Formats: sequence, C-alpha cells, structure tokens
Amino acid sequence: MKYILYARKSTEDEDRQILSIEAQVFELKEFAAKEKLEIVASFQEAKTAKEPGRIKFAEMLSLIEKGKAEGILSWNPDRLARNSVDGGRIIHMIDRGLIKSLKFPTFWFEPTPQGLFMLQIAFGQSKYYVDALRENVTRGMRQKVRNGVWPSKAPLGYLNNPKTRGIDIDREKAQKVKKIFELYATGSYNLRELAEWCKRINLKSNLEWNIAISQVHKILQNVFYIGLMKYKGEIYEATHEPLILKKLFDKVQEIMREKGKPQKVKKHNFAFLGLMKCPCSATITAEKKIKPSGKEYIYYRCTKKKGPCQEKHFLRQEELYTQIKSFLQKVSLSSHDTKKVLSELDKEESQAKEQSKITVQNLKASFSEIEKKLEKLLDVYLAETITAEEYVSRKEKLVKQKVGLQEQIRDFEQKGLSWLEPAREFVLSLNQASKLLESENKTEMTTFLKNIGSNCILQNRQLIFSPKIQYELAAEQSEAASNDLRFSKMWTQADSNR
Repeated sequence: MKYILYARKSTEDEDRQILSIEAQVFELKEFAAKEKLEIVASFQEAKTAKEPGRIKFAEMLSLIEKGKAEGILSWNPDRLARNSVDGGRIIHMIDRGLIKSLKFPTFWFEPTPQGLFMLQIAFGQSKYYVDALRENVTRGMRQKVRNGVWPSKAPLGYLNNPKTRGIDIDREKAQKVKKIFELYATGSYNLRELAEWCKRINLKSNLEWNIAISQVHKILQNVFYIGLMKYKGEIYEATHEPLILKKLFDKVQEIMREKGKPQKVKKHNFAFLGLMKCPCSATITAEKKIKPSGKEYIYYRCTKKKGPCQEKHFLRQEELYTQIKSFLQKVSLSSHDTKKVLSELDKEESQAKEQSKITVQNLKASFSEIEKKLEKLLDVYLAETITAEEYVSRKEKLVKQKVGLQEQIRDFEQKGLSWLEPAREFVLSLNQASKLLESENKTEMTTFLKNIGSNCILQNRQLIFSPKIQYELAAEQSEAASNDLRFSKMWTQADSNR
C-alpha cells in the first residue's frame, strides 16, 4: 500500500508543544521504516488547521483522489484537521474507499466502524480544543479591557510593555502625534497635508511605514489618545496615560464634521460670505456689480430662498467693513495693555486657588453622579430593559462626560482654577482684534467674528452682531481699557452669567 507523509506545524501558540516539522518528518520516516510502509510523496505545511483552505493538504487529497496513494502517514489526527470540514473530507474519503489506511505513531486507526468512530472523536477533540482556546483567549481579552488595559497592539504614540503587559507612551513619537491634533485643530490643515507633514518630520508607523492619509484620519478619531478605549464598538475607561486633552479632541471632531460636509465650489472669494443671515432666516449672498464707469462694487443681500422677504436693501462691502471695524475697535486691546492684563491675571491665580476648592467638591459630586448613572445603566442593560445598541450609545456619552469632568478636576487641583486659561485666551483674542485692524485681513476678521459670537443678522443695511457675553461687556466698557483688572472681573461675571 502506498502512503503520503504529511507533517504540519502551526506558528500559533497552542501548537508550541508540538514537534517541529523537521522532527515530525524524522520520526515519521523512522516509523515508516519500522512498519515497512511505502512513502510515495511527502507534504510539509506551516499553517493552522483551524480553518479550511490549506494548499498542501488539498494537494495531498487530490493525489489520493487520482489513485496515486491509498494511505496517509501523519504524527497525530490533529495534524490533519482541527475543523469539521477537513475532518469530514477525510472520513468521507474513507467511506468511499479512497483512503484505505491512516497511520499515526501516537494514535491507532483501522478502517472499521469502531476505527471511524474513534477517528471522529479524535477530530472532534481537536476542534473542541481550538474552540475552547479561542473562547478562553477572547474571554481573557474582554477581561483585560474591563481592567482598562488595551489587549492589542498599541496605536501610534504608544508602546506595548512586554514586562507589565500594559501600554506606555512612546517618548520619541508621542509629541509628534500630539502635534497632529494641534495642527488639525487650527483648521488650516487637511488630512493630505498632515500626511505630508508626517513624512517631512520622519514620523512613521509602529511598523516603520510612511503615515498614510487614512491613518491620519484614524488617529484623529481615536479616543485612545484621551484615555479611553473603543473595543468591539463599546467605549471603556483605560489606565494608560492620555496624550491629549478631551477639549482638543472635541475641537478636532467638530472641525472634521464641518470639513466632511459637502462644499460648494466658489466662483468668487467674497470676504464676509457665510458670516450673516437675513431676518427671514435665509442666508446672505454676495454679488459683484460693475458700474458704467468700469468700477467694481461688491454688494451683500438676502438670497430670498425662504420665501417672501421684506429686506430689499443691498449693503456695499465698504459699508459692512466699516461696521465690522467699529466693533473690533471696541473690543481690541493693544499689545502693551495685553501684557499688563496678563500680569494681573497671574497675580490673581494664587487667590483663586483657595476659591476653587468648593468648585472641585462640586465637580467631584458630579463625577460620582456619572459613576452612579453608569452602574444603573449596566443594571438596566443586564435586566434586558434596553438593547445592546442603546446601552453602547448611552455608555459612550456618560464615559466621555466622565473624562471631561476628570480633566476639569485635575485642572482645578493642579492650577487651582479653571477660568484662568480661558481668561488668558480671551485677553489674547482682544489683542488679536487689534492686530486684525492693523492687518485689515477681511477673511480673518470673518473667522474671528464667527468664533466670538453667533446669530449675525443683516437688517436694514445694519450688521446686528450677537457676541459672547464677555465680548459684549468688553465693548460696553471699551472706554475703561486702562483699568488692568477689568478683564479678569469681566470674565468672572461672564462665567457666572453662563
């Protein structure tokens, strides 16, 4: 009888106790010599048998189908099959009389009803071993995630620690990854430009490949960088150190959503387009008019796309520009006064630290409430009152709120106040208004006004602008700009009003 020798070794962990392919071949040849078996072909394969599709295994069965051999020599039945499809093919070929003999140094088999029964049990045990192993691994990964540890390869900017089995920050790449978020948050960079920037500074993936546009997009959406994990569609709290603040992450998501909206191709670049709306809620459009003299003028008017509109006036860009400059002059702060105000804010920092203790207590109370809500949500889910989709969605919102509160608490405990940094940003924005007046950059003026207010209406050829309360106070108190402390007090008042 002619036999085919088949040796297989998977590179996966569950097969680490199995003999190497070379050792199997040596042992099988000795066994064949001892049993006086004729070997007509030999196949060696380094691939798992958990799933069908092994090339060498298929070639071996093809030779047997053609009548080139009637038996198989292998180390153990689990070398032939660990799945029901391949095991079924072997048994079916035995039933058809194509395979007349199976020889194993570690297992007895004869093509009798009892032998086939034992072979089926052996194949079943092999499949059970793989299924149980997979389930144990999956269970272990789920528990690891519940413990706040990422169970897979760390994303760019982090490293897997083989000793602690945790995730550490990659000191060489972390700052560069953080810079990706900061650059995108400015709104001046797209994904392609950031991918090119990564190439210029030689930032590569953990596999040392160039950063692709798709990977930049994936990085910017990954909650891992704010100390969370998304595993199997569900958000979990993590123990690794966050790379960026949630505030920066949220800003990036907002810009990404805006850039994802369909953009119309602009025929003309009108500086103040998109800033205003009409009282009828329709948008304000701009158009260029050429006088008989050849001089060009830009006018702003209602599109009238919401139905009849009483606004019949056109406003020339020069007049609109004058109104915008008038408001910017009211809220502008010179560079000299900016330095004085920032200096006073630094003095108030130590006093505010004491006042912030009560705020920290309130934030911690809110934090505890979020934790209670998460526990109740889990109870409701386990009671099958809500669906898995509802649970995942609600949990994600609560966990993100929790991270935001953690950042606020940390900010208060470390700095003693949460208003100082926004107050500084506010003062610097007033200085930016002053610089815009100097540069006369109309496009940047539009961006500035969008950032500091909302509900900008063009009515009766007048710009009705609704700034945030702190800027409104600044405009009302513009004549008192020499008072160094007014800006910090103004911010505190605005904050309490909100």
